[in-house]
Amino acid sequence: MNNNITVLGIETSCDETSAAIYSSKSGLLSHALYSQIPLHAHAGGIIPENAARPQLEKIRGIVASAIETSGKEINDIDVIAVTNTPGLAGSLLVGLNFAKAMAWARQKKIIGVNHLEGHIFSSFIEHKDIPFPHLCLTASGGHTELYLVYDFGVFELIGQTLDDASGEAFDKIATRLELPYPGGQAIERLALTVDNHDFFSYPRPTAKTLDFSFSGLKTAVLYDMVKRNAYDLKTKKLLQKDNVFKAQVASSLQVCIGDTFVHKLTLALSLHRTVRAITFVGGVSCNRYLKQRIMALCAQHGKTFFAPSAQFCTDNGAMIAFVGHYRAQKQEFSPWSLDIFE
Repeated sequence: MNNNITVLGIETSCDETSAAIYSSKSGLLSHALYSQIPLHAHAGGIIPENAARPQLEKIRGIVASAIETSGKEINDIDVIAVTNTPGLAGSLLVGLNFAKAMAWARQKKIIGVNHLEGHIFSSFIEHKDIPFPHLCLTASGGHTELYLVYDFGVFELIGQTLDDASGEAFDKIATRLELPYPGGQAIERLALTVDNHDFFSYPRPTAKTLDFSFSGLKTAVLYDMVKRNAYDLKTKKLLQKDNVFKAQVASSLQVCIGDTFVHKLTLALSLHRTVRAITFVGGVSCNRYLKQRIMALCAQHGKTFFAPSAQFCTDNGAMIAFVGHYRAQKQEFSPWSLDIFE
């Protein structure tokens, strides 16, 4: 196989159904996505069975749309890359089984992709000049991790959450404030109304390690609300429904998470002095305040900053196709026994 490879990427690890076509020569040719946010908003979160059913219904049309808008035919595709870990079992099976069936019928190579690796390299979809080595902060609903990235497909996990992820903190506190799903977006909007000020000074991490912990922050916010007679633990009801109070909690939470990110990244820069840039990826990287905090840190330390645009922050087929393209160039194909891992 030559280096001009055309890859179909398929992503169904959680609640998104997405496909994309990436060409080694021309870059991203198409990207199609079906979002389930309206469906899960009613439940206030993702129910695995409810996520997999619509994916079964939508995946064929999403893949067809990605191929059609790319200007390519099925026969032009060299490789099919598909997320096989981590994620919801039912959702992963939808994507993997579709990819396997298509690859078998059309005699294509297949590559299983860890969708966290997809996030790590998602900034490259739009930015080709990101230098190595660099730090990558991956923050989403289920993951908060820090990587030292040496090259395409070559990276080291140097910090991870010991309990809850930053996105989980956003979503849990948003639920207690009776804000709509997804919680992170609602928190960001409210915090902006009070100029992202730190009203309640929630506890910051002091440990000199690169690992994260947000479970304690969730608890601290909860008991601070109880202390202020704003939340009833017995009934699990919000007592203070004033929008100003909600905005103050949201803003204080966001500033605390921003301080945590800056603290950990500053420590990482002191430990890894050859780092030339920082990338910020995953769903939480859509948050403009957090992005600005990390950009300021980069400017302070003379590092360049990169982040994907919003459409490539959440789970998407484009990042899977991108990883598939460089894995295919290295001849790193998967066997037909490829399976899912939650």
